[in-house]
Amino acid sequence: MTRRAIDREDPDRLYTVTGGRTRADETAFDSVSLIVSESRPTPGMQSEHVRILRMTRRPTAVVEISAELRLPVSVVKILLRDLLDTGRITVRHPSAATQAGRPDPELLKQVLVALHDL
Repeated sequence: MTRRAIDREDPDRLYTVTGGRTRADETAFDSVSLIVSESRPTPGMQSEHVRILRMTRRPTAVVEISAELRLPVSVVKILLRDLLDTGRITVRHPSAATQAGRPDPELLKQVLVALHDL
């Protein structure tokens, strides 16, 4: 079995990147949440935060960010939470966007009945 690059990641580096935190608020993001930057990087920001802000100028899924940074999704969620708490990103949940674009099923039934009555 070949070890993936992430399996060889230095635990000390991950600890440093997250500031020792091990969990982010799991309700804020899931793997397919779309992240959009709301600001530009500022001098002195952590390099991972800068990279996230640059790559999310267009909506980007959490898993894509994880792959691009070559960091575990759990670590990326911690970094994203930092940016969310400071208002530098917004989160779009695909399921909510999909629901918002769909008409009410009851309305569709009424339209179908009206079409049959024609």
